Amino acid sequence: MATFSYRGRNREGEEVTGQVEAGSAAMAASQLSVEGVIPIKIDEAVQKKASAGSKDVQLKLFQKVSVDELIMFSRQMFSLTKAGVPITRAMRGLANTVTNPLLEETLGALADDLEKGHALSSALAKHPKIFSELYISMIHVGENTGQLDDSFRQMAAYLELERQTIKNVKQATRYPMFVMVAISVAIAIINIFVIPAFKSVFASFGGEMPWQTKALITLSDFTVNWWWAILGGLILLVVGFYRWKKTDAGHMTWDRRKLKFPIVGPIFYRVILGRFSRTFSIVLKAGVPIEQGLAIVSNAVGNRYIGKKVSSMRQGIERGESFTQTAHQAEMFSPLVMQMLAVGEETGRVDQMLEEAAGFYEQEVEYDLKNLTSAIEPILIVAIGAMVLVLALGVFLPLWELSTTING
Repeated sequence: MATFSYRGRNREGEEVTGQVEAGSAAMAASQLSVEGVIPIKIDEAVQKKASAGSKDVQLKLFQKVSVDELIMFSRQMFSLTKAGVPITRAMRGLANTVTNPLLEETLGALADDLEKGHALSSALAKHPKIFSELYISMIHVGENTGQLDDSFRQMAAYLELERQTIKNVKQATRYPMFVMVAISVAIAIINIFVIPAFKSVFASFGGEMPWQTKALITLSDFTVNWWWAILGGLILLVVGFYRWKKTDAGHMTWDRRKLKFPIVGPIFYRVILGRFSRTFSIVLKAGVPIEQGLAIVSNAVGNRYIGKKVSSMRQGIERGESFTQTAHQAEMFSPLVMQMLAVGEETGRVDQMLEEAAGFYEQEVEYDLKNLTSAIEPILIVAIGAMVLVLALGVFLPLWELSTTING
């Protein structure tokens, strides 16, 4: 994390200055907002020095808190806070029971901050790699409303839905990815080992070879002679892609383009819309103002392109436009969902309609994922058939012509 110097105003309107540690300027602003400070200016001061201990370095580089561990933590905190156990004591107790060193260290740090008088949401904001902005905001609302246990329960339920969605997507894409990898390995083996063996046989027979065979031999010779360049090019391509994706422009472009992929693009889009609807419904039910809720959700949807559209909705509402109008201008939702949101705004139950919209999108995603394999199978069959056809023409056609010549 980095250290940021800030200048702002507190709840009484007085100007305050200081420093705060956060992962980015946006996270620093969110942390100050949780503490009741409206930031006017935020500048990065001094980057936090790396820990000299090898254990701390290992924790930061190789350890992470999984979704399952975060769900278990949320459910345990729900049970403990509902039973009236003090939060500091609950944190200390959980720190002694978890098996993840990073989570153990984090819970100990949270307990230390609580003993120093910090609010729980403010303490959570110091660990943005583990606790999202949505998580921190929900805990902040729970602290202010006296329903901290319910906030932990809602976050556990939300994380379970997220885990199930990710699991379904991985299951649906596992078979196509396996087939594509198998085809790539088969092509590499054929080019490197099979075609060179046939090349010596064809050369011993003499005569003119068909163009299909010449093309296969040329491709095989190129692969055998320049395999190191091909491998290096692939590595550079992958590294360059990931570096490009880490830039703001690259990340935005990639998030927009992957929504237009054939077959899987619409599924990604519905997953994101379902996440937006579910998250925004939870935020509104917790009593977060709609403008602040949209700002939180824009960072929680997992797609910068959609997040930018959500931010434009927030700006429209700040200009005095209705929620339905801003949603229509963002062109995010289907006509059916737009009708549901319009009814929710008229009846004052936007949160309930968003929850129903989330269920609608989640059902569509579940249906699409079940049919994803059947939709991709014809494409894979055609690809395998084309590969077999090329090999058959290139390898067996000259043998057939040679056999015809000998018999003739």
